[in-house]
Amino acid sequence: MLRIRTVVLLLSVGMLAQPALAQKTVTASEAKDHVGEVATVCGEVVSTHYAASTKGQPTFLNLDKPYPNPVFTVLIWGSNRSKFGTPENHYKGKHICATGKITEYRDRPEIVADKPEQIKLDSR
Repeated sequence: MLRIRTVVLLLSVGMLAQPALAQKTVTASEAKDHVGEVATVCGEVVSTHYAASTKGQPTFLNLDKPYPNPVFTVLIWGSNRSKFGTPENHYKGKHICATGKITEYRDRPEIVADKPEQIKLDSR
């Protein structure tokens, strides 16, 4: 019985020591099928907008299709904006990958980026 417990314990520890599974990576157009999941979404920033006079001072990075019909949006709230510099200029026209929980706003998928590490330039 002691041997069985020892084997079970060693197997359990071995499973815990396994590296975490890699994040799922999806395209901007696939993101709508992954709402509620944590994933990495990649696409080209084709339009941006810093709404300085709007409540919360959001910055929008729209992927693959420009506003008013973006395929996917990365949202940066004004309270976190200083961490990113001027994201509407820095990311515009670039291919990026954003990691976080995919949510939906007005039937469109988005990720709220709280820190710069969530957005990486994609070297396509």
